[in-house]
Amino acid sequence: MSGSKRTVSLTTRLAFGVVAGTALLLAAGSAAMAQMPGHEAMPGMQAAGQQQVPARDEPHATMVMPDPMERPIPGEGVMRATEATGGQTLPYDMVDGVKVFHITASPVKWLILPEFKSLPEIWATTWSYNGQIPGPMIRVTRGDRIRVIFTNELPDPTSIHWHGLRVPIDMDGVAEPAISQEPVKPGETFTYEFAVKDAGTFFYHSHVETDRQIPAGLSGPFIVDPEQPEDGVDLDYTVMLQEWRVNPATGETWPAMPAMAEPNFFTINGRAFPATETLEVRRGQRVRIRFIGAGQFAHPMHLHGFPFQIVATDGHPVPELARLTKDTINVAPGERYDVEFVAEEEGTWIFHCHILHHVTNDDLEPGGLIFAIRVTA
Repeated sequence: MSGSKRTVSLTTRLAFGVVAGTALLLAAGSAAMAQMPGHEAMPGMQAAGQQQVPARDEPHATMVMPDPMERPIPGEGVMRATEATGGQTLPYDMVDGVKVFHITASPVKWLILPEFKSLPEIWATTWSYNGQIPGPMIRVTRGDRIRVIFTNELPDPTSIHWHGLRVPIDMDGVAEPAISQEPVKPGETFTYEFAVKDAGTFFYHSHVETDRQIPAGLSGPFIVDPEQPEDGVDLDYTVMLQEWRVNPATGETWPAMPAMAEPNFFTINGRAFPATETLEVRRGQRVRIRFIGAGQFAHPMHLHGFPFQIVATDGHPVPELARLTKDTINVAPGERYDVEFVAEEEGTWIFHCHILHHVTNDDLEPGGLIFAIRVTA
């Protein structure tokens, strides 16, 4: 009996030692994690006396996303934008029958969201074309010959690719690897010139270090109209979908990308809801929306109130008998969809992404990829 008691006592002491040691290791690990950058405000890791109760309308108010390990977009010395809106129609000069445009790539701080609930103004550090996000709209007619004089005022080399347009190989802009041209170095100018062969919805963007430069803002719409004006469309509106990773407290900005730097802000034509535009439409009018997936994430865009038809994909018309009638269209990165609908009912209807995190501003709803269509009599 005495030997049995000694065995039980030894086993008990060993078990207690294991439990106590594990508890100490867990406590030390928690303390170390709490001291790591980005973990100090993670839910459930604060001391019991320091926990805060989020406001009822801000359920994620105490959550702080850790900053990405990826290097941020350089922000020192970058000035705030003087342009108020992005995607403005770019003027041109006519020179010997050629439409001549000027585009300059440069850093700029862009207001993607005014003050919203507990958030301050959100000024993202971006790389822009002509100081606006998205870049200016090039709008021409099929058959035009255009010349784009491009100047690089960024700290890194870059180029312009004409996404979806049929151009000569030396105008295609693939500069990394240097297949169709060498990168345009900081301070250099490069001239693109080509005839526009197709009508439709296209866009342009960097083709150097694309995983960073495009999410930093280097893209803009390129719309080509047919020679003869189209009948029956009362409102033609272009929507560029983009994503951003911004620290609201510091303004530091990272190129949004899957896993490495998940976005916390989402914009339509450079603005997050409720700063997006409201379209004014009369009942019975036909509306065309041109969606452009300019970022790295897919966006299933859903319309309230009425269905739409897909009339073009990637700049190519869909034959009338082949058109799908839907209320949701998934716009993947690089894709373009033209959809049309008739505003049948009065009211204010919304078009929004149905990945619901994409309709938040740093996790606060409603925000992100929402715009309204106000239909009146």
